Amino acid sequence: MKICFATNNKKKIEEVKAALGPGFQLVSLQEIGCDEELPETGDTLDHNAFQKARYVKDHFGVDCFADDTGLEVDALDGAPGVYSGRFAGEPRSDERNIDLLLEKMEGKINRNAQFRTIIALLLNGEEYTFEGVARGEIIHQRVGEKGFGYDPVFQPEGFDKTFAELSLEEKNEISHRGKAVKALIEFLNQRKF
Repeated sequence: MKICFATNNKKKIEEVKAALGPGFQLVSLQEIGCDEELPETGDTLDHNAFQKARYVKDHFGVDCFADDTGLEVDALDGAPGVYSGRFAGEPRSDERNIDLLLEKMEGKINRNAQFRTIIALLLNGEEYTFEGVARGEIIHQRVGEKGFGYDPVFQPEGFDKTFAELSLEEKNEISHRGKAVKALIEFLNQRKF
């Protein structure tokens, strides 16, 4: 079965391809000839994920799935949420996003937060969603060199390290995206095509 992952992130593609196993041909946006920026104008993670997946299905005619992720901070009433990637404005910058987050968290006692990933799947004319959540807290300064985005300031529950200090394997076991991908893979592997 051929299915497109609406991303050009090679690391994401490799992880999902390895987890899917035989019987699936996972292709990237580049492989289907899509080199334009996918739309992300929604005000929810679900909206953005489905917007990207529908764009690929409508313009390239292949079944696909897309994801969107947000960091939701309790003390900021769930912000930055769907705007996590552009929290500090354009052009997008992980460094400026973290700076703004730490500035807004100054003096806050409640530092609880969660990463949430939504995967939208369009398959055989049907739509499905899968969600993954990683709970933790925002620490006071950057720690670690791995990962991307807010990883240097997010310490997951049950760990004394940030996402940016964990190996890729450790992070994938507990991460929001890892959990959503596992749910997607279980669903696909249970289907008879």
